[in-house]
Amino acid sequence: MQKKGRKVKRIKSDNVQAFLMILPFLIGFILFSYVPIVYILRYAFTDYSGFGDSNFTGLANFVRVFQRDKDFWQSLVNTVILSAGKLAVEIPLALLLAVLLNKKLKGLSFFRVTLFMPAVISAVIIGLVFSLMFASYNGMINGILQNIGLIEKPINWFKTKPKAMLILGIASVWQNYGINMIFFLMALQSIPEELYDCASIDGATGIKRFFKITLPMIAPIFQSILLMAIVGSLKICDLVLACTNGQPGGTTEVVMTYIYKSFFGKSGRNIEVGYASSMALITAIFLGIVTVIYLKATKRLKDVEA
Repeated sequence: MQKKGRKVKRIKSDNVQAFLMILPFLIGFILFSYVPIVYILRYAFTDYSGFGDSNFTGLANFVRVFQRDKDFWQSLVNTVILSAGKLAVEIPLALLLAVLLNKKLKGLSFFRVTLFMPAVISAVIIGLVFSLMFASYNGMINGILQNIGLIEKPINWFKTKPKAMLILGIASVWQNYGINMIFFLMALQSIPEELYDCASIDGATGIKRFFKITLPMIAPIFQSILLMAIVGSLKICDLVLACTNGQPGGTTEVVMTYIYKSFFGKSGRNIEVGYASSMALITAIFLGIVTVIYLKATKRLKDVEA
C-alpha cells in the first residue's frame, strides 16, 4: 500500500510539474489567440471607432462588405494571385534545394545555413531591402541592368501593378523558401536508405527513384508543408506594408493590409474597428474554407505508400 501511495504521489507530482512547465505557453496562447478572437467577435456587429461607446448594428458591417466594398474583394483577389504565383515557385524551389542538400558531401552544412538565413530575417527588413533594390532612379537593380546594357533608362518598378506584384512575389519567395527547404530536408532524411539501395539494384535511375520512392515517402509531410505555406501566404502583411504599402494607387493591397489600415486608420482612412473586425471575421472564414477544401483534396496523401 505504501509503494502504491508513493507511486500515485509521484504521478501527481509529475503532472503538476508538467502543467507548470507548459503554463506560460498556455497563458500566451490564450492571450494572443483566444482573446483577440473574442475581441473580433464582440465588435464585428457594432459601429465602433476605437473610442467611446460601440453601437450595435447587427449585420450592417457584413452587408457593407458584400455590397459596397469592392476594394476589400480586390485585395482578397490580390492575395490569392500573389499566393498562387509565389507558391508555384517557392515549393518546387525548396524541394529541389532540399534534394540537392540531402547529398552526403562535404561543405553542404555551409550552404544549408546560408540558404536558410532569409527565413530568420524580419519581413519588414526584407520589404525595405527590396523596395530600395528596385528603387526607380538609384536602385541597385536598375544600376546593374544599365551597366550591362539591357536598359537605357531606369525602370519605375512600382509604377504598375504587374511589376509591383512581381517584386512582392520575388521578395516573399526569398523570405520563405528557406524554412520550407528545411522541412523538406527533414522529411528526406527520414526515408530509409535501404529503399534507395534496393531501387539501385533493380536498375532504377535517379529520376525514377525520386518519383517512385522520394515523393511517395514524403507525401504526408508534403501535405502539411504545403498547407502551412498556403495559409502563411494568404496572411501576408508586413512584407507588403514595408515594400509597396499597397502602391501604386492601392492596387497591390492584400487583404491583411487592407484590414490593418481600416483597423488603425492608416493611409488617410478613418479608424473603423467594428468594420475591420467584420472583415477579419470574413477573412478567417475564407481561410477556414480554403483549409478544409485543401485537406479534403489532399486526403489521399496521408495513405500514400512507397
